[in-house]
Amino acid sequence: MIDIFSYPDFSFPEGFLFGTATAGHQIEGNNCNSGHWHYELEANKKNPDYELSGMACNSYNMWRDDVDLITTMGHNVYRMTVEWSRIEPEEGKFLMEEVDHYLRIFEALKANNVKIVLTLVHGTVPYWYSKIGMTMENLHYFERYLNFIVPKIASYVDYWCVFNEFNYSTHENSFDSKTNSIRYHARAYHIIKQYSDKPVSTAHAMRQHYAKRQNDPFDLAMQNYYDIVFNEFWFHAIRTGEIVFPNRDCFYDSEIKDTCDYWAVNTYLKTVIDTRSRNCEYGDRLKFQSLRLIEDKRYDMIRAFDPECFIQSFLRLKDKPVLVTENGLCCDDDAFRIVWIAEYLYALRECIDLGIDVIGYLYWTLLDNYEWTSYKPTFGLASVDRENGFRRTIKPSGYFYRDIIKANGFRQDILQKYLTEMPRCVYKD
Repeated sequence: MIDIFSYPDFSFPEGFLFGTATAGHQIEGNNCNSGHWHYELEANKKNPDYELSGMACNSYNMWRDDVDLITTMGHNVYRMTVEWSRIEPEEGKFLMEEVDHYLRIFEALKANNVKIVLTLVHGTVPYWYSKIGMTMENLHYFERYLNFIVPKIASYVDYWCVFNEFNYSTHENSFDSKTNSIRYHARAYHIIKQYSDKPVSTAHAMRQHYAKRQNDPFDLAMQNYYDIVFNEFWFHAIRTGEIVFPNRDCFYDSEIKDTCDYWAVNTYLKTVIDTRSRNCEYGDRLKFQSLRLIEDKRYDMIRAFDPECFIQSFLRLKDKPVLVTENGLCCDDDAFRIVWIAEYLYALRECIDLGIDVIGYLYWTLLDNYEWTSYKPTFGLASVDRENGFRRTIKPSGYFYRDIIKANGFRQDILQKYLTEMPRCVYKD
């Protein structure tokens, strides 16, 4: 880790977007008409350690508290979801009262001068739709939903995000679903543009794949392979209209080309590639023991600090504006989160200096939430006391981020209000 007390002061361009990102299923609670809700029930039957989302952060009912948090911390942008599962809980049955619920949230955000990044599908779809699947034969259901919801909310949305992280696999059995997702994204882009002139994208999980031995042809070959099937397939498809995967016939559709107005990027870490290991893509072996939240390996969400991955990943993205739609740290010791924010913002400033048009940074996440299988990983700038009325409490990192936003940059006097020394790490093999 770099000593952040040695950082010079730095600022961001005027109008830079600072905020947080959330996902509906992870914070709202009782999303019982979603496919993931039913998946959780089945998974819990097989393994009682698999936690259910349940009430999550109770944000469906406590959204006003969340808006208060957002405004108290000075965010000028907020990424959130409109849950398809609530809008169309049964095939063909649309609930206007649920639309009105989201409109009230939008109105409150706008009243506080907060821009909205709106994700249409973030990890969940209605249960009825999950049973039939995202095939091209079923595209018309998605089109019908978009034509219902988009015109009703378009006037509030500043940035559209169709999907979140559909690329999150390197296995060849994901190639067909990725192909379908690209085509769904493109169709959504053209539908949205009928009702809105705001920028459209899909949040891409950007992971830097790094050969352990940079002079080794085997490690380098796998580094390039993983990068192609995880990252480059998406950028290539948007730039050219051509979908390319190994051992698949190339697919070209002119409707796909140029269906991102900006690059929406979620990025956390890099993966080290070692072809001498049975599990080639094993991640960074240098792990901070102090960041360990969970001893159970199934929930191993340790984060190693690697802010340079911003620079290495974003250099390929000079052709469009870049919005960091997720970046964050789960840790018990909030001091590490302060270090994380400082280091990654410093790297982001370097990206801007290198000519990358970075327009904003959305920290993941606003609240300690449901992380799809467990409540144990805590990424939030605010804690949630689920035993005592879901009471929200802003952490020191939340106030540190607030002061960064107010100053539109990093200053040593801000840092030293919250830290007097670097937190200590213990490396674990």
